[in-house]
Amino acid sequence: MMGFFRSKAFRRLKRNKIAMAGTVCIILLFLVALLAPQIAPYDPFDTDFFHTLEGPSRDHLLGRDDLGRDVLSRIIYGTRISLNIGFISVAIGLVVGLPVGAISGYYGGKLDLIVQRLVDIMMAFPGMLLAIVIVSVMGVGLVNAMIAVGIVSIPTYIRLVRGSVLSVKNKEYVEAARALGVNDKRIIFRHVVPQCLAPIIVQSSLQVGTAILWAAGLGFLGLGAQAPIPEWGAMLSQGRGYIRTAHHVTTFPGLAIMLAVLGFNLLGDGLRDALDPKMDK
Repeated sequence: MMGFFRSKAFRRLKRNKIAMAGTVCIILLFLVALLAPQIAPYDPFDTDFFHTLEGPSRDHLLGRDDLGRDVLSRIIYGTRISLNIGFISVAIGLVVGLPVGAISGYYGGKLDLIVQRLVDIMMAFPGMLLAIVIVSVMGVGLVNAMIAVGIVSIPTYIRLVRGSVLSVKNKEYVEAARALGVNDKRIIFRHVVPQCLAPIIVQSSLQVGTAILWAAGLGFLGLGAQAPIPEWGAMLSQGRGYIRTAHHVTTFPGLAIMLAVLGFNLLGDGLRDALDPKMDK
């Protein structure tokens, strides 16, 4: 990790103002999630039925929702949930997709054919539709939504890792390792996979934003986090009936989703440019 901060790639990343803007946005999200109990002005679950749907004011900067709860506090606590969803979903995709893609690309043959046809079947479905099907089978809830989004990301990682492995498995250093009698497991995970980390890092950064967006979509449809959990997508769903009379109930959670997804996408684009080996020429 420290080697990266001293590398040319990190210097290129620092010069990319758009990537730095995304990085600042992500750092702020992490700080908000970490310090939620300290910076949230109210308990996100406290209700006040005498002051429902009040607009932004000095006491409640982003207003109140249909149950009189402070919208700002719920968005702050929702940051924790959305970041957890993003990283856990990506971890599921990586844990399954990386070894399967590496083994498929390294050995090829019938194994590769079977794996890729299964991947084709999964990728034939739109991501959100597949996630809805998985949640419908497993049952609604935040944990199942994370698992569903993680499963949907697995084919992407398998394809990405397989393609990267195919491009390096016949390199001279891999052939030299084989000639020295190094076993396949060690070759794959010590010599081949490390050379494929750049595209995996870029994809993971982009996938976190996608996972947050898909989880918010599931929450909006009532298939993800359930009330009274302050998850951004669920907040949108709860406030959609008041868009004309109290738009702040949906506007601010929607902006939070947009900023989170934008931050990870900007960082992902910056990492893609910074880690491109062609930039060293």
